[in-house]
Amino acid sequence: MHLTDNTIFIPGGTSGIGLALATRLQAKGNTVIIGGRRTHLLDELAAEHGLGTVEIDTSSPESVRTAVQTLLAGFPSTNMVITSAGIMELEDWHTSEGFLDVAERTVTTNLLGTIRVIAALVEHLQTQPRAAIATVSSGLAFIPLTVTPTYNATKAAIHMLTEGIRLQLADTNVEVIEIVPPAVRTTLLGQENSERAMPLDEYADETIELLAVEPSTREVLVERVKFLRHAAERGDYDQVVSMVNGPH
Repeated sequence: MHLTDNTIFIPGGTSGIGLALATRLQAKGNTVIIGGRRTHLLDELAAEHGLGTVEIDTSSPESVRTAVQTLLAGFPSTNMVITSAGIMELEDWHTSEGFLDVAERTVTTNLLGTIRVIAALVEHLQTQPRAAIATVSSGLAFIPLTVTPTYNATKAAIHMLTEGIRLQLADTNVEVIEIVPPAVRTTLLGQENSERAMPLDEYADETIELLAVEPSTREVLVERVKFLRHAAERGDYDQVVSMVNGPH
């Protein structure tokens, strides 16, 4: 993907990785529109950073349709989407009666939300001179974290969804990219101060650098995530699973 002169929509861009990428991509000379559910936060970020904003709840099909209509009416040159919206919650399938609610909510937000946003934009993107779809999976798509089984599953599904969409769009002008973060210091699962997680600014800077130096990349892999991503290929999958799920 080219890193300048794009119009980029980032649902889930009001905090964490989404917002960090939004501000850096804006600084590269792109028009960036962030999407989120909290209108007051959208207003604050628009005033602070000069970002475009669209209200969207990716767990709602109606909200996605309305948001994309609003987006394209205001920004018809939109040529890239980064599907950053997601949740991460603890589940206990052994003793807790509430895990099913968490699991269903996670699938709806992380997987169906991603599918809905891409489905709403894919036809439009193919009308642009150059376009890109960037999904956000996780190192946990490749190595499971014991306490978040459905989160792991949705990220593994996003990995394969990305692979399949890339194959189907191979003869079009739309690039399909997978961004694969490790644990990053964000509010997901209260990791903002975790020593085991990568600092957010460091992660965002390395991700943008990789996109700049490897414009045709299929997967954006910072060094910290390769330990997880390539465990099966290296033959140390079981050892990595034990390390990830060992004492914190």
